[in-house]
Amino acid sequence: MRFEAAAIGADWLDDNVPCTRACPVLTNAGRYVSAIAAGDDELAYLIARMPNPFPSICGRVCAAPCEVACRRGEIDEPIAIRALKRFACEHGGVESGRAERLWREAVEMIPRRGERVAIVGAGPAGLACAHDLAAYGYQPVVFDAADRPGGMMVLGIPTYRLRREILQAEIRAILGLGVELRTETALGRDFSLSSLKADGFAATFIAAGAMRSRDLQVPGVELDGVLKAVDFLINANSGYRVELGDRVLVVGGGNVALDVARTALRELAAGHPQPEAGPSPEDGVEAAATVTLDVARVAVRMGAREVRCVALENRQEMPAHEYEIEEAEREGISILHRLGPKRLVGDAHVEGLETLDVSSVFDPDGRFNPRFEEGTEKVIPCDSVILAIGQSPDLSWLEPDDGVEVSPRGTIAVDRDSLTTSAPGIYAGGDVAFGPRNLIDAIGDGRRAAASIHRLLSGEEPPAPRFRRMLPVTVVDRPLLGYDGIPRVEIPSVPSERRIGVPEIELGYTEEQARQEAARCLQCFLNIELEPSLCILCGGCVDICPERCIRIVPTEEIDGIGAPIPSSALIIQEDYCIRCALCVERCPTHALSLGGWSESSTGLRELETVGG
Repeated sequence: MRFEAAAIGADWLDDNVPCTRACPVLTNAGRYVSAIAAGDDELAYLIARMPNPFPSICGRVCAAPCEVACRRGEIDEPIAIRALKRFACEHGGVESGRAERLWREAVEMIPRRGERVAIVGAGPAGLACAHDLAAYGYQPVVFDAADRPGGMMVLGIPTYRLRREILQAEIRAILGLGVELRTETALGRDFSLSSLKADGFAATFIAAGAMRSRDLQVPGVELDGVLKAVDFLINANSGYRVELGDRVLVVGGGNVALDVARTALRELAAGHPQPEAGPSPEDGVEAAATVTLDVARVAVRMGAREVRCVALENRQEMPAHEYEIEEAEREGISILHRLGPKRLVGDAHVEGLETLDVSSVFDPDGRFNPRFEEGTEKVIPCDSVILAIGQSPDLSWLEPDDGVEVSPRGTIAVDRDSLTTSAPGIYAGGDVAFGPRNLIDAIGDGRRAAASIHRLLSGEEPPAPRFRRMLPVTVVDRPLLGYDGIPRVEIPSVPSERRIGVPEIELGYTEEQARQEAARCLQCFLNIELEPSLCILCGGCVDICPERCIRIVPTEEIDGIGAPIPSSALIIQEDYCIRCALCVERCPTHALSLGGWSESSTGLRELETVGG
């Protein structure tokens, strides 16, 4: 085996923190997780809040790409980063009532500037952009066609995943920075891009989302009882009753399809008639909810009310996250795999979905290109069908004189780094530019757009958050070996048989659970540093390393080192290191030390020695 020598630089050190690198807003996940393990919950909140104006929301509904990248997952299971973020926010965020005070005490505000910036869309991308522009001193004005801010966070995310008071509190905090909001004001109806410029706005960020459901090109889509996913979710989450009948089919295999299916299950349960012998007033609300749940469970088990998903893909191919699939199945939703819609059956109202078996979903090059087996037609009876096969932006407001180019996908064409469009001073991001993606991606777009607008208007790089106090390096003391064998702490949730009618199904960690789970973090932001002049190559570190990631090898096996005489070198493989620091304790000459790296998202990029 040969090794390649590389100079240690900032990018290399950042790459050693994969959870941060995987996050679209570069959240220092390891830092706030370690702060929780050390019992400093306020610090954990501030670290989570620093790059993200929606930490309490992301602590509940983020797709958590950081967990996919987490190195702990290579040992057993990744750290429950999202649940730990929720815990930190419950002790310092909007839930605690202390968020604004903590933030204003920690961050030095920037003087106000005179420029106004227009933001079209009050969803996650638009509000994140408004947040950062306000922090830079600008005067952002957010326009939205809906009667309330939040975009798909309020209209698309079901309440059982995100309590509305949490969402509203985080939005209020952003507006409190000096952001002006104008609702029920639609681009193309009430104003245009040219009118914004005429009104004196220095720049415009378009974050109008992708609110149009894609059409299914099969006969029968015009039948009554055939609904589109976005329309269904908007109505359900706005409190309107949606009549679905007893048997519901959801066409699609993504996260939106499963959200639709789980929301539909709750719609069915809410409309089920109650038994005559209900709970007495003394039994209270809990007893009433229990009866409702019992009725819903019995109805589903008897087949009187059922929700099924029809997916082109098999389970492994489905674009939905495995966690979402498991949760849907736990709630009694069945998924019919490898079936494609051929036509919708019925006279005036839909009565069934005719399907074909799917022989393959992707071509040999991995491109989406489903193939169907003729002669395998069958009809699945149903009372309603909800189509969840994708979303696209509505760009009907575009005018020829706007100068904004559209991509072949039907989205606004942008530079992926700066989010500039083909029109000077106009930026776009979120789903309107990239199509439907995760919430955290939209937040990242909003922050990048704000940075680009600041460069345009000031000619300077955006200022980093100016903290009134230095964020300390948090190192969790691990006196005993074996912490790398502690299993992941299961996130508490409402039992599946009691979920219908409850406001939120994931309950979050207790303090004891959070400390235990956080202590599993490998603290990738720490690195074993070597002072070569002190090393005597005694091999003590090699002997004690539990992961066998330290070795002494001949220099001729290391590419890039031309040693004039035979010699040896100490090699540390960071990918396997669990930061136990036993090598640091064993080293007789103190040549090894534990260094804490402040990653790029802190704006503090520096190496600090925290042990040795």
